[in-house]
Amino acid sequence: MRLPLLSLLLGFGLLCTSAGATEPRVVDRPILFGPARRALTLDYIRLHYDPEARDIAIIPRMVVVHWTGDGNLTSAFATFTPDRLPSVRADLKKGGALNVSTHFVVDRDGTIYRLMDEKRLARHVIGLNWTAIGIENIGGPRRPLTDAQLAANAWLVRDLANRHPTIAYLIGHHEYGRFRGSLLWRERVAGYFTGKSDPGADFMARLRARLQELKLKDRP
Repeated sequence: MRLPLLSLLLGFGLLCTSAGATEPRVVDRPILFGPARRALTLDYIRLHYDPEARDIAIIPRMVVVHWTGDGNLTSAFATFTPDRLPSVRADLKKGGALNVSTHFVVDRDGTIYRLMDEKRLARHVIGLNWTAIGIENIGGPRRPLTDAQLAANAWLVRDLANRHPTIAYLIGHHEYGRFRGSLLWRERVAGYFTGKSDPGADFMARLRARLQELKLKDRP
C-alpha cells in the first residue's frame, strides 16, 4: 500500500515519482480509536444502516470531498478527536452520539494527513457513511481551497481508486443529496438530512478535470 510507505518518508517534502511528477507529503496522524469510539461507531451503524451489524468495516464505493468551512489544521484535529459529538452540534444530535470524523485532512499547503483506517466507518456524510471515504480540506467560503489542495486531492483520489477497485463515485459534500432514493442511500432515521455547500461546484469541476481517466460518477 502506498500511503503507509509514504508516511515513513516524512520530512522529505514533495516526493518524485518514477514519471517525474510530484506526490504530496502524506502524514499518519491517527485520531484515537479505542473501545468507546468503536462502540459508538457500531451504535451509529445500527441506528442508521443495519440493526444487526456486528462490525464497523466499510467497503469503499465512493469518495466524498469536504471543506472545514473555517479554522486551521489544529482546530480540525480538535474537532475530530473527541469520541462523542459536542453539544453545540444540535443539527446532528438526532443522528446519535458518535462524533464527526474523516479519513483524511488536506492542509492548505497540500500536505495530506491520514486520521483513520479508510476501511473503517467515519461519520462525515449522512446516508452514505456506510460506503464512503471522506477527504476534508482546510478552508471555506472566505478562504477558497488552494491549488496545492487541488493537486493533493487529485493525487489522493487517484491513489484510493487504484487501491480500492470498488470505488465508482466521486462527489462533493454539496452533491450528496442526489443519492437519496438510490441503492447507495441508507438512512433509517426519518427526516435526517442537512443542506451542504462544500466544497463547491468550481472545486469539484477542477478536480474532476484532473481525474477524467478514472471515469468516476457524480450521481447514481
